[in-house]
Amino acid sequence: MADFREGTPEESAFLAELIGGGLVIESGVPGVYGFDGTFVDIRDRMADLVTSHAADDEPIVMRFPPVLPKRTLEDTGYMSSFPHLGTSVFGFEGSEKDAGELGCCAADHGPWPHLAQTDLVLTPAACYPVYPAVAKRGPLPASGVCVDAGAGLVFRNEPSGDPARLQMFHQRELVRIGEPETVAAWRDKWRDRAIRILTSIGLDARFDVASDPFFGRAGRMMGRSQREQALKFEVLVPIASPEPTAVASFNYHREHFTHLHSIGMQDGGEAHTACLGFGLERCTVALLRKHGLDPATWPADVREVLWG
Repeated sequence: MADFREGTPEESAFLAELIGGGLVIESGVPGVYGFDGTFVDIRDRMADLVTSHAADDEPIVMRFPPVLPKRTLEDTGYMSSFPHLGTSVFGFEGSEKDAGELGCCAADHGPWPHLAQTDLVLTPAACYPVYPAVAKRGPLPASGVCVDAGAGLVFRNEPSGDPARLQMFHQRELVRIGEPETVAAWRDKWRDRAIRILTSIGLDARFDVASDPFFGRAGRMMGRSQREQALKFEVLVPIASPEPTAVASFNYHREHFTHLHSIGMQDGGEAHTACLGFGLERCTVALLRKHGLDPATWPADVREVLWG
């Protein structure tokens, strides 16, 4: 079982406010919530705002389920770098007698026996299914390709009392694949664009160099290298935590995924990849924290950007 991080007093108070206001619906498991119509409307408007800014990239649209072939995740090396975040899907494999035992254990809320790992995992990052899908299309055109992967549901096994840190959430994802210079420039363009998007809706946004939450001693070395090479940026806004919270991230993978999936340019040149993701629930919680729980009372300029 993953370690549970208790919320700070301010985080806990804000979560209680969201639940008391009916916007967030408890499930009984930290970081897994339902949402009411107001919350969902804000979240959807936020996704639409990102979509409108992505139009000039002329992205192709791909949509994927919140599960991923286990082999795909294994090939990325995810379980070496982030074993603490990954989650596999298990299914029943047993006899009728075994089924009875399983039913009794479940009724007593004990460990479930006679389950076996399936060929699926919960998707931990919305970009992962994009790369094998692009590889199937053949060599990239000279301009490369931009993929709109939508607002995919992703799962991270990190229960927390922070209302901005969910275990399952929507990641509004765009992926750029092409010549290295083109991909790096696109990532930096979106890093700056994200600041403009978030400030246009009244959030105090800034970006910073960041690293992924790699596991263990070797992971800390990987994180330092990632920071030194400025391969990851995050856009941070104040929510309820003592420090600003990342609501969007921008990763430059270089050739990792293109080598893994044999993606190259039509002229034989090397291709690189980058991705960006807006955490839609985090953006929504940030807006509710900044402007209040009733969108009807929000500043007119913010409402104009989101609702038109």
